[in-house]
Amino acid sequence: MVRHKAILLGVTMLAAGISGARQAAAQTFQTYRCSDGTQFIVGFYHYDKRAFLQIDGEPVTLAKRLTVSGIRYSGAGITLTIGKTGTTTVKHLKRPAATCAVI
Repeated sequence: MVRHKAILLGVTMLAAGISGARQAAAQTFQTYRCSDGTQFIVGFYHYDKRAFLQIDGEPVTLAKRLTVSGIRYSGAGITLTIGKTGTTTVKHLKRPAATCAVI
């Protein structure tokens, strides 16, 4: 009986390790610096349509919004736009939109 529990525990741990490796591969993080001095980190997960930002020392979750060209996320007074050409802008704290680049 003890042997069966040990085998079951080993199989469970192996399965958890494999699924954890898949989840880690399905995420993307990028650090950006903008023309107005703003710096932020954005995370995307394969299974989620939202964008997860760390901006001004605070975590913010942005919902994906409809747009004509590219991708736009917004929420909590922040708008992140990623154009089809890769141009990225962020607008927050009632400031004008600033162009950002990956660092």
